[in-house]
Amino acid sequence: MIDVRPSQQMRDLGVVQQGAAILAEPARPFNLPTERDEAERVVDDLFAAMERIGQVHPFAKGMGLAAPQIGIARAAAVVQPPGNAPAIILLNPKITARSDETDEQYEGCLSFFDVRGLLPRPLKITVETAALSGETSTITYELGLARLIHHEIDHLNGLLYTSRMLPGVEPIPVDEYRQTGRAWAYEEA
Repeated sequence: MIDVRPSQQMRDLGVVQQGAAILAEPARPFNLPTERDEAERVVDDLFAAMERIGQVHPFAKGMGLAAPQIGIARAAAVVQPPGNAPAIILLNPKITARSDETDEQYEGCLSFFDVRGLLPRPLKITVETAALSGETSTITYELGLARLIHHEIDHLNGLLYTSRMLPGVEPIPVDEYRQTGRAWAYEEA
């Protein structure tokens, strides 16, 4: 049996890999509701890709996928929280507020799945996102969900999580990472 590296497995499932120009460029926002059909198509493509990926790899911490990761340079992402919570669709999302309080956790990325990186993120973010109708709403996310959503919004801004790692901190190989299959841990408030 041939052992396939996690990044190769993701590439085979249609996930654009680190080094591709589309991952380093800001995604183009949708003009909603004018581009409603295009936005729906992109979201459908994201859900289809997440379904394929989810059949191959479990995600105890939840999972997110941004349109540039499947080769579409548009400002759409889908986040599937852990458990049975409904998926969160992000169209033209913008972080409008973030808490000063942060914590450091390891993250992985489908676009370079062979490593995990320790990085700080705010414990709470407020996000403005658009509906297909063009109306905007603002929602505050906390803890692990804030981390997942921030990660995907970074993708839409052309950033990978490694750009947020502290100086001197390097990603570690996935086989050295010991928290696979477990949710992020947070102190009880």
